[in-house]
Amino acid sequence: MKKGIFITLEGTEGSGKSTQIQVIEQYLKDKGRKYLKVREPGGTPISEDIRHLLKTPRSDDNMCDTTELLLMYAARAQLVNTLIKPNLENGVDVICDRHDLSTIAYQGGGRGMDMQDIKAISNVVLHGFKPDLTILLDIDPIAGMQRARTRGELDRFEQAKMDFFIRVRNTYLECAKADPEHIAVVDGAMQKEDVSKKIFEILDKLYD
Repeated sequence: MKKGIFITLEGTEGSGKSTQIQVIEQYLKDKGRKYLKVREPGGTPISEDIRHLLKTPRSDDNMCDTTELLLMYAARAQLVNTLIKPNLENGVDVICDRHDLSTIAYQGGGRGMDMQDIKAISNVVLHGFKPDLTILLDIDPIAGMQRARTRGELDRFEQAKMDFFIRVRNTYLECAKADPEHIAVVDGAMQKEDVSKKIFEILDKLYD
């Protein structure tokens, strides 16, 4: 049996990931592909519990960066090993809202954690497993946060200062420049229809 294709969508807050994941879903439906949609952190009951810990603002105790990093990888290990890999082995495509690149960008770039430490933990958890394609929706963080604020109350990550999101974006773009074969950058500031059209073109190259 031919393995499924693993596609991830990345971007800072307000980049339009939620909208464009639906576009990717429709593309796969039109192709007659079996697929599974998941998110990080989350995607399984255990990982969703960890997501709640990571995303919920707290007044009683500040989460240290190391705790955040390890919780991210704990959630990822559960999702990859119990859901993503088994489905790919069964020929099911997987669309994931965020994956390992988010940790490099947010915990590495944003928090300033040691990239070698992150790489070491990633190797333990993933053993080199990575997406076939990552679509990075790039947007100026100021514009992105303006969008994010219209969605309602901000989560723990969204409450970070603007320089945090600038570092995140810069790290994303550096990673994309270093690996253009696997990371496709799309201008998330374009009209939704134009973003979708660009994603269709990228997916056509992947599937055709």
